[in-house]
Order: sequence, then structure tokens, then C-alpha cells
Amino acid sequence: MSSRIFQNVIIQMKDNVDRTIGVVDEQGFVVACSELAMIGSRLDDFHQYEFDGSERPVTTGARTYFALYSPGAKFDYVAFTEGTDSLSRTICAISVVAFNEAKNNYEEKHNKAAFIKNIISDNILPGDVYVRAKELHFVTDEPRVVLLVRQMENPDVAAVEAIQRLFPDRQKDFVLNINETDIVLVKALPNANCPEEVMRVARSIETTLLEELGIKSVTGVSTNARHLRELADKYKEAQVAIDVGRVFESDKTIINYESLGLGRIIYQLPTTLCEMFLNEVFKKNPIETLDEDTLETINRFFENNLNVSETSRKLYVHRNTLVYRLEKIKKMTGLDLREFDHAIVFKVAMMVKQYLDSLNSKY
Repeated sequence: MSSRIFQNVIIQMKDNVDRTIGVVDEQGFVVACSELAMIGSRLDDFHQYEFDGSERPVTTGARTYFALYSPGAKFDYVAFTEGTDSLSRTICAISVVAFNEAKNNYEEKHNKAAFIKNIISDNILPGDVYVRAKELHFVTDEPRVVLLVRQMENPDVAAVEAIQRLFPDRQKDFVLNINETDIVLVKALPNANCPEEVMRVARSIETTLLEELGIKSVTGVSTNARHLRELADKYKEAQVAIDVGRVFESDKTIINYESLGLGRIIYQLPTTLCEMFLNEVFKKNPIETLDEDTLETINRFFENNLNVSETSRKLYVHRNTLVYRLEKIKKMTGLDLREFDHAIVFKVAMMVKQYLDSLNSKY
């Protein structure tokens, strides 16, 4: 397909250029040329062209060559112009600009990965999704999940290639480089309900990055998308999963959006509302008056489902000692954690405080 793109550019240029211009592939075979008879032939002097990664023309005895660069500093095609004088070099350089622009525009228009990236970035209108999907022969209603992989320390550009090797089917699974630290995987699923498969995928990415590149990562996992048009929302879910998980589930490296529970709701509340809630709950004494040992007792009590006997056993204290501590908390806060309604209010208040503390730590 690239040869047709190059030939179209050459047709537009040839009437204004008095030199033979064309494009060869990396073996030196002519794929497009202003002299149609040369297409398909191999240029004998091409073996003298040594690609060294620099963006400069290379001249032989009869022609000037200039590589067309692709991502990764690798050339797939090389433009050439008949002659080695300064005019030939200028024509060749201008041709390269035109060829690269035409090639990039075509690939942008017909590249499925670029299409997916436009969707998750909200760079395409919802109505256009159907049109572009049809042009690209894209299955629109296949179940998919969005995983956002964030490199936490020493990000490496090689991480994208490492993940791509795990998912080689470029027609169904799409690995997208978002920025220096973030990589997105849009993964096709065998069915709409396969949480084990999604977790397996997330773990394989985490393990690969750590073992091959020594990169620690955190992965946010969206709920399943039933249609292409939902991918933008699913990408936002994956972002929220990482942001909320960093506050409420900091010990986890794979965070599923639908498992965030109350944390997801609190994260979306205005800070003023959160502060008002804390002031209303802790009228007698602010939550800051609770010392570390008391907070540890409260956390263990919640972890053991408000069971006094089980909590005292885990804390290695007598049951009466724990009851005494709970009574002390009740006097300080006005909340009896042995009562379910009070316990719920206290749990939410602790999470709100944790959220506010995380915001303050950013500044």
C-alpha cells in the first residue's frame, strides 16, 4: 500500500522536477518511481548506502539517497534522486518530507491502533466511531477491557515493546504509549465475564516488566467495555482505579475499578464536603486525638467484622481489655463501634480523613 502512496506523491512532483525520483525498500528494490520502467528493479549502487541512524543524504556515483524514518529510528524505505549535486540533494530532501507526510497521514487514517488511541483520548466524535470502525473492518461489539500500566520508578521506553511481545495480535489487542510513564493495553476478551483472565493478563504484564526491565508498576483495570464507544469511559475508570488505589489500597499493584467500593465515591466528593462530614461526625473530639494504638485497635476490629472475641485474640489481649478500649473510643468520639450503624459512620470517616491527608501530602 505504501508504494501507491509514494507513487501518488511522485506523480504530483514529476512535472516540476527534471530529475528521476523514486523510493526503494530496504533491499534496494524500486517500489515507486517517476520512470515507470524502473519499478520492480534493483538499484546496483544501493549496497553502498550505509544506514547509520543519522538524518542525512548519502550519495553514490549516480544517485542521492535519503532514508524515510519510522518510529524506533529504523528505516523501511529510502528516497532517491538521480544525480549527486546540490540540487539533487535538495530535491531528495524535499521528496522525503512529502513521502513521510503522505505515509504518516495514510497510516493515521488506516491504523487500528491510532483509531483506538483517538477513542480513549476523546479525539473522535461518537458518531464517527461507527464510520471509522466500518472503514477499518473493526468489530465494534466485541468485549474488551482497558488496562492502564503506570511505571513507578525509572520508566523505560522499552516497556512498550515488552508488553507488545506479550500480545502479538495487533488486530485485536492494542498496546498504546500514552506518555513517559503510562502505557495502555486494550485487550479483547473471550467473553463478557472472565475476571480470572483479566487478572492473569495484568499479572503477566507486572511480572514481565519487573523481570525483564526491573520496572515496578501499578496497573488500573477497568470494567468490561461492550462497545468501542465505551473505551473512553473505560480508560477513565482505569485512571481512577490507580488514583483511588494509591489512597485506599496502597499495598496493591493491580487495582480493579469495580472493587474500589466506598473509596471511589469518596474520591469524587468535594474537599469542603469531606471536611464538613468529619466535623459533624467528630463533634466531641477531632479524629486526630486518637493515638496510633487506638487506631490500630479500630482497624483490627473492622478487619475482624466487629467480632470482639476474634479481635482480642488477634491483638493478643483479654476480651475485657478490648471492651475497655471500645468504651474509651465511645467516650472520645460518641460512636460505639459495636453498633453496626456507628461502625459504618466511623469507617467512612476514617476513609475521608485518609483521602484528605493524601491530598495535603501532594502540596
